[in-house]
Amino acid sequence: MTEKREYTDDYPEKTLYIPGPTEVREDVIREMAQPMFGHRMDRMTDLYTTIVEDTKEFLGTDHEVMILTASGTEFWEAATLNLVDEHMLVATNGSFSERFANVGERLGKTVDRLEYDWGKAVKPEDVRATLEESDRDYDVVGLAMNESSTGVRNPIEEIGDVVAEYPDTYFVVDAVSSLGGDYVDIDAHGIDVIFNSTQKAFAMPPGLAVCVVSPEAYERELSKESASWYGGFQRALDYYDRKGQTHSTPAIPVMLAYRKQMKYMLEEGHEARSERHREMAEYTREWAREHFDVFPEEGYESQTVGCIENTQGIDVAGTIERVSEEYDMVFSNGYGSQLGEETFRIGHMGEHDVESIRTLTDAIEDVAGL
Repeated sequence: MTEKREYTDDYPEKTLYIPGPTEVREDVIREMAQPMFGHRMDRMTDLYTTIVEDTKEFLGTDHEVMILTASGTEFWEAATLNLVDEHMLVATNGSFSERFANVGERLGKTVDRLEYDWGKAVKPEDVRATLEESDRDYDVVGLAMNESSTGVRNPIEEIGDVVAEYPDTYFVVDAVSSLGGDYVDIDAHGIDVIFNSTQKAFAMPPGLAVCVVSPEAYERELSKESASWYGGFQRALDYYDRKGQTHSTPAIPVMLAYRKQMKYMLEEGHEARSERHREMAEYTREWAREHFDVFPEEGYESQTVGCIENTQGIDVAGTIERVSEEYDMVFSNGYGSQLGEETFRIGHMGEHDVESIRTLTDAIEDVAGL
């Protein structure tokens, strides 16, 4: 059993270049220190309606938005319970998409996998062929927009257009590590449910998950005999319509931080924010190809997480440790035992820019002797 390690306040500050949590503005953090108030007070209505409607404006969606105290994992589970009677198809090409499939199985659903090698992207034509040829009627097609274990960005727009041709099949997208840093027109591509976590490209503290729900997905849940209690679309959205609040006690301090950060995001704009992330991603890939190589399939690279193939055989764990100790910057190793020393990952998301990413890559070059 793990022994207690007392938390102290003397840890050195580290600049985060991991795939989340990422850096948070100081004034956004300070918002969390406001005096507490009740979650059924008018002040809570003012706060929650502000962050919900600002999020709709930022994302450019007419769909409904839920913001709950949870990680994005909550909406893997909720979307499965809310939309799936029996059969779901999950495209897997990395650890997190595989976990999405595992959630469905854990909830007693029949899950078929459309499997790809790690580092490869899900192809729309494969989704179409599977839907056409299968003898199952799938309730949901699910996948990760941004497979952060491998740095792959799946073409969810084209895949959504395919799934939209099957009106009884709903399209669920895990955008935990990409929404807010990679532009997507949610309403135009048949995306019924898309969700993220605030500590990733939104550059907020952890603790909240954001979910966008289409009218069709909402109606689908109404037709089912059972659904998620905490993450139920009807329960959350109807309560918002009636009260302008959450149905359960939320993390009020984190929502105060959200309100502040979303104003910055609105000022920058969705497309401009995406463009800044694209520039960071392109710089990271150019640097990677100069010194190592890029792990994901060409043309399907993530805008928020760079996964770099360790072609030089550097000591990844040792390099991460030394960069942390000598430069107070933290990046990530490859995800899990499969890619632990074969790759490493740089989170170029949130409030970073090309110059701040260059500061990290200069430190890696120095420590690794590149």
